[in-house]
Amino acid sequence: MTQTPNKRARSTEELQALADQGAAELGEATAEDVAAWAARTFPGTLAVACSMAGDTVLPHLIARHCPGVDVLFLETGYHFAETLGTRDALASVIDARIIDVLPAQTVAEQDAEYGPRLYERDPGLCCQLRKVEPINAALSGYEAWVTGIRREDNALRANAGLVEWDATHQLVKINPLAAWSFDDLLDYASQWSVPINLLLTDGYPSIGCEPCTRRVAPGEDPRAGRWAGLAKTECGLHL
Repeated sequence: MTQTPNKRARSTEELQALADQGAAELGEATAEDVAAWAARTFPGTLAVACSMAGDTVLPHLIARHCPGVDVLFLETGYHFAETLGTRDALASVIDARIIDVLPAQTVAEQDAEYGPRLYERDPGLCCQLRKVEPINAALSGYEAWVTGIRREDNALRANAGLVEWDATHQLVKINPLAAWSFDDLLDYASQWSVPINLLLTDGYPSIGCEPCTRRVAPGEDPRAGRWAGLAKTECGLHL
């Protein structure tokens, strides 16, 4: 499991105060303003989470304000080939350090312990092992993380703030793209020539692991293709 170096210099109380201050100061600021605030407030202690799906514009945006920033990519072992290709393409065009965050077990090791295709029998446990626990370990050394959460994704994210206190990880959570639409993502990618996952324009507005993601029909919720047929709608990273 990936353990990043400890870069935390401030106490939990200080970080929580910064989250409150940022939320009040930024209000409904632009993504550019939020990115500039993040770079200014957390130099050297900031991480960007990127799934290499519809959020590749996020590390590009942050790296413009915070060159060399750490970008955390959850390498679950179940990604679409297009997702891995997007990771490689993005690495070549941004000034950032992309870190593959790995689970404690390989897919083969997990299969040996829990049986093959755990994602079919217990998708919650599979996400816990391959996403939640690895990101928890990786984030423990940072003071703030930047996510690609957008309010239009689903009802659970409809009230996402630009800056929040993440009580689960005990650090500041920054969501510069919260107010953006899917078209806003594509517009930014076009303007700045940011590589995007080819699946985004092939019926996959939300992209996760290949076995648990299907195409979305016109008019469906953008995340309807994730864990289709199950009550599950989140992998657990933002709960």
